[in-house]
Amino acid sequence: MKGPLFYSKILLFGEYGIIKDSKGLSIPYNFFKGALKRGKDLSGQAQKSNESLKAFAGYLKQLQNQEEDLVSFDLKALEEDIASGMYFDSSIPQGYGIGSSGALVAAIYDKYANEKITVLENLTRDKLLRLKDIFGKMESFFHGKSSGLDPLNSYLSLPILINSKDNIESTSIPSQNINGKGAVFLLDSGITGETAPMVQIFMEKMKQEGFRNMVKNQFVKHTDACVEDFLNGNIKSLFGNLKQLSHVVFDHFKPMIPSKFHQLWKQGIETNDYYLKLCGSGGGGYILGFTQDLEKAKKALKDYNLEVVYNF
Repeated sequence: MKGPLFYSKILLFGEYGIIKDSKGLSIPYNFFKGALKRGKDLSGQAQKSNESLKAFAGYLKQLQNQEEDLVSFDLKALEEDIASGMYFDSSIPQGYGIGSSGALVAAIYDKYANEKITVLENLTRDKLLRLKDIFGKMESFFHGKSSGLDPLNSYLSLPILINSKDNIESTSIPSQNINGKGAVFLLDSGITGETAPMVQIFMEKMKQEGFRNMVKNQFVKHTDACVEDFLNGNIKSLFGNLKQLSHVVFDHFKPMIPSKFHQLWKQGIETNDYYLKLCGSGGGGYILGFTQDLEKAKKALKDYNLEVVYNF
């Protein structure tokens, strides 16, 4: 048994902001992927995955009982497959902000959901929101609270534009210019991040009026502008807004930036060689970078491993 492949994703814009109704833009990232497999005498990661699936199946049973109008699964088949050695074979690094649990949720829904919404049908806004709702509830098992966007992206393998909580659509992004000097890249922090504690810090900060105003008037404003600029190919304006966004995150989201990257983050803003932003909830994992001159950025970040995601 080997199921279809589900890919990792990158939330280009919208981390934390989408909790507060900013725009967001999420794209599939095909470099990492995962699939359901079955094996005998499991050990190591496969065994760990199998045990995690056992707990997940228990959670899905509860979910189905509580939300019978939302989703139902073929739990018998799921439990039998887990008992006979099913695991999620994945190259997506966990705790890196690129959707490792999202790909697993998408794979389980794809294989075991009854009356599932498929990629091939006409995906109306209502269907997308329903899928997002189902995936959010499913993925809460891993994170405590989930928007459902990661699994949605992985399931559809399409860029997704978040206009607001209740308004999402699949979209297309400007085609890459492979010979372009500009790039979006990933920087490996070398540390695993935990989503739940980071979201907890954000929620605590949101209790302060000053922080709430900053999120609304600066963070969300620049995030929305970046999404518009990126989709419309307004590169000059995009980098102006990225600089502002990088600055706001540096000033107000320090706990989410691994401390060894504080200087590097600041250096980007000061030299304009690159701008860094959070990739997912932060605290570790990948950091997202944008540059108008990849060679310059590579020189400035020569001690780090850069993975190019998109060229323009």
